[in-house]
Amino acid sequence: APQNYPLYIRSVPTENELKFHYTVHTSLDVVDEKISAMGKALVDQRELYLGLLYPTEDYKVYGYVTNSRVKFVMVVDSSNTALRDNEIRSMFRKLHNSYTDIMCNPFYNPGDRIHSRAFDSMVNSMMMQVC
Repeated sequence: APQNYPLYIRSVPTENELKFHYTVHTSLDVVDEKISAMGKALVDQRELYLGLLYPTEDYKVYGYVTNSRVKFVMVVDSSNTALRDNEIRSMFRKLHNSYTDIMCNPFYNPGDRIHSRAFDSMVNSMMMQVC
Protein backbone atom coordinates (compact mmCIF):
# COMPACT_ATOMS: atom_id res chain seq x y z
CA ALA A 1 0.00 0.00 0.00
CA PRO A 2 1.16 3.62 -0.37
CA GLN A 3 1.92 3.77 3.36
CA ASN A 4 4.08 0.62 3.06
CA TYR A 5 1.77 -1.65 5.02
CA PRO A 6 1.35 -5.10 3.48
CA LEU A 7 -1.90 -5.92 1.73
CA TYR A 8 -1.22 -9.64 1.69
CA ILE A 9 1.11 -11.90 3.67
CA ARG A 10 1.22 -15.67 3.47
CA SER A 11 3.78 -17.74 5.34
CA VAL A 12 4.48 -21.43 5.76
CA PRO A 13 4.89 -22.43 8.57
CA THR A 14 2.51 -20.00 10.21
CA GLU A 15 4.21 -19.99 13.62
CA ASN A 16 6.93 -17.65 12.27
CA GLU A 17 4.48 -15.14 10.82
CA LEU A 18 5.58 -12.28 13.09
CA LYS A 19 9.19 -12.81 12.03
CA PHE A 20 8.11 -12.60 8.38
CA HIS A 21 6.19 -9.38 9.06
CA TYR A 22 9.40 -7.86 10.41
CA THR A 23 11.41 -9.17 7.46
CA VAL A 24 8.91 -7.76 4.95
CA HIS A 25 8.86 -4.33 6.60
CA THR A 26 12.65 -4.25 6.70
CA SER A 27 12.88 -5.24 3.06
CA LEU A 28 10.48 -2.46 2.00
CA ASP A 29 13.13 0.02 3.11
CA VAL A 30 15.70 -1.78 0.96
CA VAL A 31 13.28 -1.72 -2.00
CA ASP A 32 12.86 2.06 -1.61
CA GLU A 33 16.64 2.51 -1.48
CA LYS A 34 17.13 0.44 -4.65
CA ILE A 35 14.42 2.32 -6.50
CA SER A 36 15.89 5.70 -5.60
CA ALA A 37 19.39 4.48 -6.53
CA MET A 38 18.19 3.41 -9.98
CA GLY A 39 16.87 6.87 -10.65
CA LYS A 40 14.67 7.74 -13.56
CA ALA A 41 16.61 5.67 -16.07
CA LEU A 42 14.43 2.62 -15.50
CA VAL A 43 11.07 4.38 -15.27
CA ASP A 44 10.10 3.34 -18.80
CA GLN A 45 10.56 -0.38 -18.15
CA ARG A 46 7.50 -2.53 -17.71
CA GLU A 47 8.81 -4.16 -14.57
CA LEU A 48 11.57 -3.65 -12.09
CA TYR A 49 12.85 -6.99 -10.88
CA LEU A 50 15.14 -6.01 -8.06
CA GLY A 51 16.60 -9.45 -7.50
CA LEU A 52 18.09 -10.44 -4.17
CA LEU A 53 17.51 -7.63 -1.69
CA TYR A 54 19.52 -9.19 1.09
CA PRO A 55 20.35 -12.64 2.44
CA THR A 56 20.15 -13.68 6.09
CA GLU A 57 21.31 -16.87 7.74
CA ASP A 58 17.93 -18.52 7.27
CA TYR A 59 16.29 -16.67 4.35
CA LYS A 60 16.84 -14.89 1.08
CA VAL A 61 14.67 -11.86 0.39
CA TYR A 62 13.78 -10.92 -3.20
CA GLY A 63 12.02 -7.83 -4.48
CA TYR A 64 9.95 -6.74 -7.45
CA VAL A 65 8.34 -3.39 -8.26
CA THR A 66 5.82 -2.68 -11.00
CA ASN A 67 5.76 0.48 -13.08
CA SER A 68 2.93 1.73 -10.85
CA ARG A 69 5.22 1.29 -7.79
CA VAL A 70 3.46 -1.75 -6.34
CA LYS A 71 6.07 -3.63 -4.32
CA PHE A 72 6.25 -7.40 -4.03
CA VAL A 73 8.57 -9.11 -1.57
CA MET A 74 9.31 -12.83 -1.47
CA VAL A 75 11.15 -14.55 1.37
CA VAL A 76 12.64 -17.94 0.53
CA ASP A 77 14.48 -20.44 2.70
CA SER A 78 18.25 -20.12 2.19
CA SER A 79 18.69 -23.87 2.05
CA ASN A 80 16.56 -24.06 -1.11
CA THR A 81 19.24 -24.11 -3.82
CA ALA A 82 16.86 -25.32 -6.53
CA LEU A 83 15.40 -21.84 -7.04
CA ARG A 84 17.27 -19.83 -9.58
CA ASP A 85 16.87 -16.19 -10.54
CA ASN A 86 14.67 -17.08 -13.55
CA GLU A 87 12.26 -19.07 -11.39
CA ILE A 88 11.98 -16.21 -8.89
CA ARG A 89 11.35 -13.74 -11.73
CA SER A 90 8.67 -16.06 -13.16
CA MET A 91 7.01 -16.34 -9.76
CA PHE A 92 6.93 -12.55 -9.45
CA ARG A 93 5.33 -12.28 -12.90
CA LYS A 94 2.61 -14.75 -11.88
CA LEU A 95 2.08 -12.79 -8.69
CA HIS A 96 1.89 -9.54 -10.66
CA ASN A 97 -0.63 -11.00 -13.12
CA SER A 98 -2.84 -12.25 -10.28
CA TYR A 99 -2.61 -8.87 -8.56
CA THR A 100 -3.67 -7.20 -11.82
CA ASP A 101 -6.70 -9.49 -11.95
CA ILE A 102 -7.65 -8.35 -8.43
CA MET A 103 -7.29 -4.70 -9.41
CA CYS A 104 -9.62 -5.29 -12.36
CA ASN A 105 -12.34 -6.53 -10.01
CA PRO A 106 -14.90 -3.71 -9.67
CA PHE A 107 -15.69 -4.81 -6.09
CA TYR A 108 -12.11 -4.41 -4.85
CA ASN A 109 -11.18 -1.10 -3.23
CA PRO A 110 -7.49 -0.32 -3.86
CA GLY A 111 -5.62 -0.22 -0.58
CA ASP A 112 -7.80 -2.82 1.15
CA ARG A 113 -6.33 -6.12 2.26
CA ILE A 114 -6.50 -8.77 -0.43
CA HIS A 115 -9.15 -11.43 0.20
CA SER A 116 -9.39 -13.46 -3.00
CA ARG A 117 -9.72 -17.21 -3.34
CA ALA A 118 -8.09 -17.13 -6.78
CA PHE A 119 -5.13 -15.16 -5.44
CA ASP A 120 -4.85 -17.50 -2.43
CA SER A 121 -4.85 -20.59 -4.63
CA MET A 122 -2.20 -19.11 -6.94
CA VAL A 123 0.04 -18.22 -3.98
CA ASN A 124 -0.51 -21.65 -2.42
CA SER A 125 0.43 -23.39 -5.67
CA MET A 126 3.60 -21.27 -5.91
CA MET A 127 4.51 -22.12 -2.34
CA MET A 128 3.98 -25.83 -2.95
CA GLN A 129 6.35 -25.65 -5.92
CA VAL A 130 9.02 -24.08 -3.74
CA CYS A 131 8.65 -26.52 -0.82
